[in-house]
Amino acid sequence: MKPRLSFWQLFNMNYGFFGIQFGWGLQLANMSAVYERLGARPDQVPILWLAAPMTGLLVQPIVGALSDRTWGRLGRRRPYFLTGAILASIALFVMPTSSSLWMAASLLWVLDASINVSMEPFRAFVADKLDTSQRTAGFVMQSLFIGIGASLANALPLILNTLGVSGNTASGIPLTVKYSFQAGAVVFLLAVLWTVVTTKEIPPDDLEAFQRWRSERSGLGALLSEVRDAVREMPRTMRQLAVVQLFTWLGLFCMWLFFVPATARHVFGAVDPQSPLYARGMEWGGFAFAFYSITCFLVALVLPRVAAATSRKTTHALALACGAVGLLSVYLIHDRYLLLLTMVGVGIAWASILSMPYAILSSALPPARMGVYMGVFNFFIVIPEIIASLFFGPLTRALFGQDNPNTPLYTVMLGGVCLFVAAALVSRVDDPESAVPVEALLEGDRHEPLTVQESMQPVPSAGLEPPR
Repeated sequence: MKPRLSFWQLFNMNYGFFGIQFGWGLQLANMSAVYERLGARPDQVPILWLAAPMTGLLVQPIVGALSDRTWGRLGRRRPYFLTGAILASIALFVMPTSSSLWMAASLLWVLDASINVSMEPFRAFVADKLDTSQRTAGFVMQSLFIGIGASLANALPLILNTLGVSGNTASGIPLTVKYSFQAGAVVFLLAVLWTVVTTKEIPPDDLEAFQRWRSERSGLGALLSEVRDAVREMPRTMRQLAVVQLFTWLGLFCMWLFFVPATARHVFGAVDPQSPLYARGMEWGGFAFAFYSITCFLVALVLPRVAAATSRKTTHALALACGAVGLLSVYLIHDRYLLLLTMVGVGIAWASILSMPYAILSSALPPARMGVYMGVFNFFIVIPEIIASLFFGPLTRALFGQDNPNTPLYTVMLGGVCLFVAAALVSRVDDPESAVPVEALLEGDRHEPLTVQESMQPVPSAGLEPPR
């Protein structure tokens, strides 16, 4: 059993996630507009965004498997934090200077891959460093930084505009977006560097045995086999959580893709997408999103206490139900200010989505394979995103009819139904707390001893919003 870490140790250990989410939030909030400024047609935008989930599907399990078998001067996970941060910061800095659509699309691919390289090891890093009794607090701290990072990233262009920044680049990209991306590049790198510098990873007790184990599993074939084996041998708890995640993220994508147009049509009464009223509705819908990010980092502060008083499963189910109520209640709301309350429910769900599944999962995984399993778990986020990108258009036409003006509203409500289904499915999950088999712990300790960090020092995510 590892010693308990202080609040500031948990804070520093997760601080890098603030930078990661700041960069990711800028990408999610602005890349659709960047594409349109560079000449993309509306029907091209979903395909241009498809690179993001495809990249995560490929990169995260591979990076997880690599980090499981890495040891060097920077330790096990930190080399990936740092490499991803450097590449992502370069892509963020150059992105707003793009002179063509395909230059921007290529940089987005680099950016998304680099963010995934940084993000995936952070999940395993928390599981590596914390005793099972503190893992809930560790993942909740990540939720806190995700909420803060997303809120600031979304607000930064508006803040710069308020400060008097105006004009466009030669390619037509607003200077507020350009300076926001370049500030994000600096924030991303410095936040991750804080984690790299202030946390020391402890080497395996028997480094020679670890090196022998690593050499036996070297090469691309062994790496791919390990990912394949991890998928085939998923622990029972992980399989159960996977179904919960699929419905959870389908519900979130229903919201992200359609909440803003639903606001314009249902709350503002706009019919013509080209009208000024529709534009005001879209602006208000985007403004409403800020409320779930704010709620997220406020709720993240109390989630550990709720989980301790009840259970992680109960906490997650109740939070998902709050999100479901928030989305379904949109049907009853016609006042723009009351609409903001729906995002409070979503924010409660979001705080739990970013922490509780990982806290539950980490207790069910063998320590020696923590990285690869955390990467494979990402499948159940990106698969719903791919489904949303490819099939939501035909599905909504089939369910609600061609050119139905209420389609955005009904799809948001469908997202609420998905969250309710996910909440119900949580009851089927076996939360082992610390019930990893002793044999697995001993085997894991041969390759990756579970030791406590000597100094202080941290994705989404998650926030994985599609463009709005």
